[in-house]
Amino acid sequence: MSTCPICRKADADPKYKPFCSRRCSEVDLQRWFTGGYAIPAALDEDAEDDGEKD
Repeated sequence: MSTCPICRKADADPKYKPFCSRRCSEVDLQRWFTGGYAIPAALDEDAEDDGEKD
């Protein structure tokens, strides 16, 4: 079994996989909700200005 990605102490529980407990799964979810995790996006310089004009 692999270790929990949040606490890195306990083995992953099949019920909450890949986490060891409900607490760790909720910690992970809270990090997503509060912006603790972010998926990087590249800005497209060729994109239109969304209708804004100078």
